[in-house]
Amino acid sequence: MLDVLGALNNLAWTTEHHFLHIKNQHDFLRIWAIQFELAYTDFRVIQMALQLDAQTDLLQRFTKAYDAVYQYEYAFVKDGLTGFNQAFGDQIDQYELAQQKLLAILAELKQQQPQSTKENDLI
Repeated sequence: MLDVLGALNNLAWTTEHHFLHIKNQHDFLRIWAIQFELAYTDFRVIQMALQLDAQTDLLQRFTKAYDAVYQYEYAFVKDGLTGFNQAFGDQIDQYELAQQKLLAILAELKQQQPQSTKENDLI
């Protein structure tokens, strides 16, 4: 698999922090939207790496998990905390499960990263 450790780490961080931001009912911040857009770029980079590596099953699982989280984050980006709460306020447990599933797949993908990448990440 291509070296996409940076994208994996960024997407994991954003997924976890965005969930906690919403769960703790923090207001919308402009930086949140920027992180959301950058996370989408990381998602596409990881998708491309999986496509090039012909890992169809993992690609499908990853895409499905990302899409599950995306719906919650998009609602927050689109309409802020009020809009999120109207659409998904009673589904925080489902959102948490979705983000945990995505984080688990990202951890699985990190294990597939080239050994040299893991060593360089420690520097």
